[in-house]
Amino acid sequence: MKKYVVFLLALLLTAVMAACSPKENAGTTEAEAGSGTSSSKAKTIIIGTGTQFPNVCFLDENGKLTGYDVELVREIDKKLPEYNFEFKTMEFSNLLLSLETNKIDFIAHQMEVNEERQEKFLFNKEPYNVFPLHVAVNQKNKDIHSIQDLKGKKAVVSATSNSAVFLEKYNKEHNAGIEIVYSGQGADDTTNQIRTGRADATITTPFAVDFLNEQADAQQKVVGEPLLNSKVYFLLRKDETTLQQRIDEALVELKKEGVVSELSKKWLGADYTVEF
Repeated sequence: MKKYVVFLLALLLTAVMAACSPKENAGTTEAEAGSGTSSSKAKTIIIGTGTQFPNVCFLDENGKLTGYDVELVREIDKKLPEYNFEFKTMEFSNLLLSLETNKIDFIAHQMEVNEERQEKFLFNKEPYNVFPLHVAVNQKNKDIHSIQDLKGKKAVVSATSNSAVFLEKYNKEHNAGIEIVYSGQGADDTTNQIRTGRADATITTPFAVDFLNEQADAQQKVVGEPLLNSKVYFLLRKDETTLQQRIDEALVELKKEGVVSELSKKWLGADYTVEF
């Protein structure tokens, strides 16, 4: 009888220990698997980004989210063990509203400073690269050499982008007579409009043009001098001052280590980083 009782107690103890043990083969998010710093006590931070920005945030041939901003955020994540970073992708035009309504915690999408964004949101203080905006046209176009040549022409840009904000302001202040068209499907729609002649120009970066020419036969070229050489930042909610500070600390370290510069060369084709 004693042996039977001992056997039952041993069986019960084994069951309890099994129930308390961590589950094997538990799934992890992409960000957790990539950072190597995940912790059950760490605060989850949702980063809003897109999938339509060549070399910055896009899906590669295997469907993996990658690009300059994405890989930089992953490097920052490694420096901040108190946070677990997870990406949430969406259309660019939805990013600001998602941040405002607490669906995401910060935006990684080459965000430049403008008055409207400053009023509502918080930029981190340490810029991570310069964003050179140019006029881009079809490679066969011989009439447009600068923004001054866009009078009476059709320029396609993404709604709410800084390219759109710049062009709207330029149009108004210079009475430039540019017909602004807003693309429906990001880079793909813009590329098609320029390639087929439905639009005459767009406002973009040299590295985006190079990527689209190589990957999507965009048939574009950059013309004229840079329209803007603005610095870019991550965009947060006004109350995220602690997260802002920690991101800046990590960025400074990554710049000193040469990581930011190397990522820029790899994804953007040159060192567009800003000195700390």
